[in-house]
Amino acid sequence: MIQSAYKHIGLSVILFVLISCKYDQKETEEVVLWTPYNDSIEVAANADHENQRMHYKLIQSKVLDKNDVFVPLYDEVSKITEATYERLKPLILEQNIPAIQEAIARGALSYEELVLFYLYRIYKYELDNTTTLNTVIALNKDVVAEARKLDESAGSGEDHHPIYGMPILLKDNINTSGMNTTAGAIALQNNKVHDAFIVQQLKKKGALILGKVNLSEWAYYLCGGCPVGYSAVGGQTLNPYGRRIFETGGSSSGSGTSMAANYAVAAVGTETSGSILSPSSQNSVVGLKPTIGLLSRSGIVPISSTLDTPGPMTRNTVDNAILLDAMMGYDKEDESSVAQKWDLTWYKELQNTEIKGKRFGAFSGLMERDSIYKSTMEKLSDLGAEIIPIERPTVELTGFSSILNLDMKLDLPSYLEKYAQKNNEVKVHSVADVIAFNKADSIVRIPYGQARFDGILADTTSLEQLEIVKTTLEKDTRNYFNSVLDENKLDAILSINNYHAGYAAIAKYPALTVPMGYKKSGEPISLTFIAKQFQEVKLLHLGAAFEKATKVRVLPESYN
Repeated sequence: MIQSAYKHIGLSVILFVLISCKYDQKETEEVVLWTPYNDSIEVAANADHENQRMHYKLIQSKVLDKNDVFVPLYDEVSKITEATYERLKPLILEQNIPAIQEAIARGALSYEELVLFYLYRIYKYELDNTTTLNTVIALNKDVVAEARKLDESAGSGEDHHPIYGMPILLKDNINTSGMNTTAGAIALQNNKVHDAFIVQQLKKKGALILGKVNLSEWAYYLCGGCPVGYSAVGGQTLNPYGRRIFETGGSSSGSGTSMAANYAVAAVGTETSGSILSPSSQNSVVGLKPTIGLLSRSGIVPISSTLDTPGPMTRNTVDNAILLDAMMGYDKEDESSVAQKWDLTWYKELQNTEIKGKRFGAFSGLMERDSIYKSTMEKLSDLGAEIIPIERPTVELTGFSSILNLDMKLDLPSYLEKYAQKNNEVKVHSVADVIAFNKADSIVRIPYGQARFDGILADTTSLEQLEIVKTTLEKDTRNYFNSVLDENKLDAILSINNYHAGYAAIAKYPALTVPMGYKKSGEPISLTFIAKQFQEVKLLHLGAAFEKATKVRVLPESYN
């Protein structure tokens, strides 16, 4: 078993010793890099956690053998020594895309070394049961070879997009060729599909798909009150700022934790209501939930065609902007897709934005209840921003769950028919089929139950009633934001984490969350900027200005 020895000697040495020992015993014996362990002590230790959702039933997956994930790339990863890793660290760790590309341009780094650096970190922490975050659940076995090809053509004189050669991790509900797309569910464990539209866009621009990351199963629309970051396929995702202490946020848990731990340059998450904002906030990274339609949703396991969207999750705003730009494009297969084009160099100007003269709406109630939010408003004011206290009555989101229920009842069968049924190993065709499949082995497949799936079938809202709900809620939530934005001529409304994610979701408005600080416990907390449709450029400029002025993000102590 690989344990804390990683902290003392090089990864390549450990792997060499392990595998050499195996082959000394029997030349044809299967390589073993990881051994399942007894997680009962860890589970018991969380039984009295003050957060009921963190009363875990298990930590490690009952179905995923990490050897299947990590052995195929062992030969490549073993080539990087601890000395090489340490030499590369200042060129890569916590650096943004422009800085990494500059290092590559001057010959200090190659795309192959960049990929191997991140793989080294993933192997170092994820194969050690004392540090694993249960984050990476699939790796692209061809990624190193693909990086070499990019190195060969990098100096061809072609003007590459900044995403060229950058290793990207994808939430495991995004279709990706060569790696199964499971949504964390055993029912989709053998779901072999072609690339989603946004993945095609990334690959066209030279991005390297490094692997897939864990998520809250079915994007946290399966069980009720269960741990975020849990899936039957991947197990329980853990927060690098406090394993089993702080929640990971959901449902893009793996995207957030992998960014915090520096497992890739960038990650892609998805959101219906809070699923990018929450894990980005909990893991002290930058997350953007775009306007519905800015990024294609085709080829992504759905909850709601009304509200779903993918989005970038990164360690800084410039990387967020670059990843967003790389995924954009009109998709005729997505009826909400919009052909939005901005100046090709818009993200290069982010660092020039200043806080001075900006007008922000700040919730009075949050300033009274949260000292970090309050001090942040004071800091913004000191920097020359105008902070306008706002008090907003609560908007009752009556019928919100019916939007998710009825959309998923229709959208999931559509996805399964269009993508999963091309592969006859996927046997489910509907929500009802998934429920029945799970009940056949509830201990392994649904240890926390499937209350939300049961609720989908129990929802009696008609399609006519649903349209009224959608129209009413969109009108009410847009008025909630617009009346304040317009009346006070605000650049953005400022919230905390995913506190107003539901409102932004129904209004179909973009929201950007940026690290704001850390509570006394060490738990991250973030500032969330909300604006009107297709104002992502404005939000990213504001986020960049805030990031530059505050510089609060710090690495998780055990993953530096």
